[in-house]
Amino acid sequence: MAVRELVLLGALSLLAAGCGNSAKAPPPAPAAQVAVVTARSQPVSLTRDLVGRLSATRAADVRARVAGVLLKRLYKEGSDVQQGQALFQIDPAPLQAALSGALAALAQAQANATNAHVSAQRDRELIASGLVSRSDLDNAEAVERSTAAAVLQAQANVDTARINLGYAKVASPIAGRASQQAVTEGALVGQGTATLLTTVEQIDPIYVNFDQPAVEVERLQRAQATGNITLVERNKATVQLTLPDGTPYGRAGTLDFRDASVDPATGAVALRGLIPNPDHQLLPGMYVNVRLTVGTLKRAFLVPQAALQRDNTGPYVLVVGSGDVVAQKRVATENLSGPEWIITEGLADDDRVVVSGIQSARPGVRITAVPYRAAGETASAATAAPTSGR
Repeated sequence: MAVRELVLLGALSLLAAGCGNSAKAPPPAPAAQVAVVTARSQPVSLTRDLVGRLSATRAADVRARVAGVLLKRLYKEGSDVQQGQALFQIDPAPLQAALSGALAALAQAQANATNAHVSAQRDRELIASGLVSRSDLDNAEAVERSTAAAVLQAQANVDTARINLGYAKVASPIAGRASQQAVTEGALVGQGTATLLTTVEQIDPIYVNFDQPAVEVERLQRAQATGNITLVERNKATVQLTLPDGTPYGRAGTLDFRDASVDPATGAVALRGLIPNPDHQLLPGMYVNVRLTVGTLKRAFLVPQAALQRDNTGPYVLVVGSGDVVAQKRVATENLSGPEWIITEGLADDDRVVVSGIQSARPGVRITAVPYRAAGETASAATAAPTSGR
């Protein structure tokens, strides 16, 4: 019995020793690694992305101002023309004949006026001798005045006929690009109404027309009153275009018009930008994306888009605080500035904002923070990025 009890006690001792070794805690797991950027406040340009449509700065209808048969077109369709350049030729023969008739009538009126003047002058010289009655003198002077008025009327007819003859060559009222002709040669034009022959549009510079919600305009004005934003003056606001295929247009324009009233149908204010277009790359009627610089935020933070999170309460970011412990900060955003969010409230200088590895970062958790490096950045650029806040 004693030997059996000793063997049993030894087995139990070995079993207890084995259980004690298996109950030892495993070594602690290393802290999760996240990439951060260091927040730096700075002035930030405030922009708005809108949709606009292009239109010519000046457009003029070229019309036939006299009746006649259209003989020929004097320009190439779709080409640039100068102000005063002849675009069409109307048959001048009837107009030339009308001018000749008016000149003949003027010569006749001048002859009649000369004869009446000679007769009246003679009667004035003879009235003192009594050879001419007062009544005859009055009649002679009346004829003199009537014939002088007839000369003026005939001269006006000559001027009208000469103007009409000048209209036989239809000229462009402005410089610009002439469109397709609306009437072919041989057609009778200007009969009763001024027939449209073509249209000339001036597209350098060119207008871009777009709308901005009135609520947003009011909000920006309130922010300016508080001193948070400095709005740009109308003629200094920058307008940048993006073409329909996504290509940025290389030349910036300026905002040259802002309507004083709100369109009740859309609740928006009409705006217009003036864009240089020397290469005629922009054409009237095109839809483009418009980026309007409306002002400057005096103090804001730029953080990558991936850093901003949202829940039912609103936007927030995760920051690495003292002791490398993650904390949540509620923020107020303005809008996007390229690949980054503009944050106006909630952050402080030197906050380390978590950009990547967010799934491992939870408030209250200790983590390891490394500088964030965007795709394509070198290691040196990533190191410098936190300093610039980008």
